[in-house]
Amino acid sequence: MKRLSVTLNILYLAKTMNQSQTTITTSNVSKVAIAVLALVFGFGLFVVGFDQGHIFSIVMGEQAFDEMLIHELTHDMRHAAGFPCH
Repeated sequence: MKRLSVTLNILYLAKTMNQSQTTITTSNVSKVAIAVLALVFGFGLFVVGFDQGHIFSIVMGEQAFDEMLIHELTHDMRHAAGFPCH
């Protein structure tokens, strides 16, 4: 009987050592937060990559298209990121 018990224990240990566990985790980040971050990212991409005076034209009018303040401030960053502007 002792020999059968030892054999069963060895089989049990071999079985438990070969089992793998999978852990599934879920994130609690809301879809609204993801949407807000996507909008902020999109606006930032527009400002850095494409703005040629459009942002300040709301306040400054046509003069903003001549001065292109944001374009001049982000000029080198545009080229480093691969945006052509000339």
